[in-house]
Amino acid sequence: MRRVLLVTVLLTLVPCARSETADNSAATALARLRDLKGSWEGPFEWTGARSDRGTMSVTYALTGNGSAVVETLLVGGTPSMTTVYHLDGGDLRMTHFCGAQNQPRLKAREIDLARGVMDFAFVDATNLASGEAPHVDGFEMRLLDANHILLTFHFTSGGKASEERIDLRRVTIS
Repeated sequence: MRRVLLVTVLLTLVPCARSETADNSAATALARLRDLKGSWEGPFEWTGARSDRGTMSVTYALTGNGSAVVETLLVGGTPSMTTVYHLDGGDLRMTHFCGAQNQPRLKAREIDLARGVMDFAFVDATNLASGEAPHVDGFEMRLLDANHILLTFHFTSGGKASEERIDLRRVTIS
């Protein structure tokens, strides 16, 4: 009887411990994203099926009483795309309001804050005409230091892949 009770208690506690670790990882990652508040700028470059380059400004702000981080990408001072990062239970999620006029939703598949890594995988999208329509299907964020981040959007259109890399340096803290 004692062994059955002990095994039952252990089996009950172990999943809770794993869940708490996942929750803490996502919550800690969102806290790191909150630290990005302010203005950033730097070069961007498209590679793959699409090619382009230029300079981009990015702002990070909090909304929802600090429960979400809003990333606004601006080209030539005009907002072109917005991403909202937030928790969904124990998961770190992002919804990307794309220039392709759809809204891919992605979930963090890897969070390794010791290395500054947050990688997101495509979950689904709203306003996506078909799987072949242009859309973001992956995203990587590298927190290189407190004032330097690298964003990489993975984009697909008609089965052809492109990447947009944005190398950002902090301009102001807000």
